[in-house]
Amino acid sequence: MKEIKKNNFSSKYLLVRLLLLLISAFSLAQNKSPYQVFDKNGKKSSYEKILKAAEKSELVLFGEHHDNSVVHWLQLEFTKDLAERKSLVLGAEMIEADNQKQLNQYLNDEIDQKKFDTTARLWNNYKTDYKPLVDFAKAKNFPFIATNVPRRYASVVFKKDFVGLNDLSDEEKSWIAPLPIPFDINLEGYKKMLEMMGGHAGEKMPKAQAIKDATMAHFIVQNLKSGTVFVHYNGTYHSDFFEGISWYVNQYRKNTKIITIATVEQKELTKLEQEHYNKADFILVIDEDVTKTY
Repeated sequence: MKEIKKNNFSSKYLLVRLLLLLISAFSLAQNKSPYQVFDKNGKKSSYEKILKAAEKSELVLFGEHHDNSVVHWLQLEFTKDLAERKSLVLGAEMIEADNQKQLNQYLNDEIDQKKFDTTARLWNNYKTDYKPLVDFAKAKNFPFIATNVPRRYASVVFKKDFVGLNDLSDEEKSWIAPLPIPFDINLEGYKKMLEMMGGHAGEKMPKAQAIKDATMAHFIVQNLKSGTVFVHYNGTYHSDFFEGISWYVNQYRKNTKIITIATVEQKELTKLEQEHYNKADFILVIDEDVTKTY
């Protein structure tokens, strides 16, 4: 009789466990998430781990897809959460260095949004995707740095190579990285760009990319502050595989504590595709069905 009761208890116990597993699986299926975090080795990670790593860093390079609605939401939430732990300096590819004056005027309430819109060259998706970040900096009295090279100078490099920058005025040179610009065509990102061009235009295309990377790195380094974290928003290709901006930061300031975040889009979120391994310290895999902002 005792043996029968024991077997009945075991059967009921197993049944309860099976039911709990089924309920848990059903719950996970219903609570869909639009993204998953992985580390550089393809192991599942978490948003909290990104925050903890960022808190210990000097610089966070937050790589994005410019039109992805989830990554823009995550950038804002990440910035708000990190600001509760550390004082921040913010900066972005999306505002060019010669518009720093207008940006500062807006941050200091010297001009309103309408005036800022008309005096600075803002991206078409600025209001939806980057204004919330600028306004957060304004509310918190954080600096916001316009880091990118004015695009006309990237065009100069594409047409005339780096030597074309020598003809700029002193004021114009103040909006770009110091000359001469370091450059390594053997960096994988620049090599791929050269291959995509099929050798046309020589190294001018990757160099036009490099002047952007170098200038963003230059203004980041110029604005690093002790006890703060600089959070920089840029297209993910500008910092993927620890190259681009990251490489130039280390040219200008060795041993900077950098955390990189890359953005990729996949159909499946459960596993990081092999091609994205080592793309960054943390990789945000976002559901490819997520809506675009433009």
